[in-house]
Amino acid sequence: MVFGLFNAYILLWFWDILFHYAIFGILLFAFRRLKPKHLLIAAGICLVLQTVRENVDMYREKKTIVRGEAIAKIDTTKVALTPYQKDKLQEYQGFKENWTAEAKKKRYEKNLRNVQGSYETLYDQHSTASMRGETEGVFHFLFFDVLLFMFIGMAFYKSGILTGQHSAKTYWLLFAIGLGVGLFLSYFRVEGLIKDGFSWFNHAKNSVFDYYELSRTFRALGIFGGIMLLYKSGVFNWLFALLRPVGQMAFTNYLMQSLMCGLFFYGIGFGYFGKLQIYQMYYVVAAVFAIEIIWSHIWLRYFRFGPMEWLWRCLTYWKWQPIRKEKNLQQVVVVQPEQTASVVEE
Repeated sequence: MVFGLFNAYILLWFWDILFHYAIFGILLFAFRRLKPKHLLIAAGICLVLQTVRENVDMYREKKTIVRGEAIAKIDTTKVALTPYQKDKLQEYQGFKENWTAEAKKKRYEKNLRNVQGSYETLYDQHSTASMRGETEGVFHFLFFDVLLFMFIGMAFYKSGILTGQHSAKTYWLLFAIGLGVGLFLSYFRVEGLIKDGFSWFNHAKNSVFDYYELSRTFRALGIFGGIMLLYKSGVFNWLFALLRPVGQMAFTNYLMQSLMCGLFFYGIGFGYFGKLQIYQMYYVVAAVFAIEIIWSHIWLRYFRFGPMEWLWRCLTYWKWQPIRKEKNLQQVVVVQPEQTASVVEE
């Protein structure tokens, strides 16, 4: 939680997830002894509840639209609107205007000014977003979402799926069904958003069912199955050997991404926020990943842990942990015949 707050309010990355993992990790401790099938049932319940959550939200917005359109048709020259109707009409009009092209452009320009401006404007914008994500976001949207994926992870670990102990058939099923269903649902969802002009007002008005969490879950399972197939094939051992140090320093590299991208994009750094096309963003991704691969290999050649992993261990055990790798010293022990029995016994 402390490191998450550091990431959000010092490094100013408002999509930090460490804070949320800390909150839900406390809850998940109570479920640690459940069997894999029970953990999967818990994940299924979270998936249902999260899907219900997002559709309840959408239908509340749909109700706002239907009610607002009906009130807007009332001839106010003949019938005066009640205070309740005025409030609902204002709510409808605000929702509609908030998703017009002009309103979205104004928000974009404001974000651009704040992020490319001084540290003060950047801090005001991102700290406010972090506060919302760590209060309303936690309990309104992320609650069942995070628990869902953590329950799946716990079940997969306990059953050996996560550690590669199952046959290739298991991972082929995850890959085929996961990506098959996930991409199918994603296609129709994205197609609807494109038709609606990426306006949430139009999306809420025209959609019948929102299946974001369903598509996201199946896609994740499919991608996981694909990664495990690459791992079990043995053909990509070179790739996993290349990435392994990055994973060993995942915590450090997570925070380093906030630092590097902050310096690159924010106005207090090089100020590239809002200046790149989408395809150019992939150059940034590749550069960051290359830097992390190189520096992780160099660091772990001399040290046992990444710097943040080391600090985490020191705080966990409340004592300084050795970080430097000791040189391997070959020791030659000469054992006399009469000492053999006692040495073997030891």
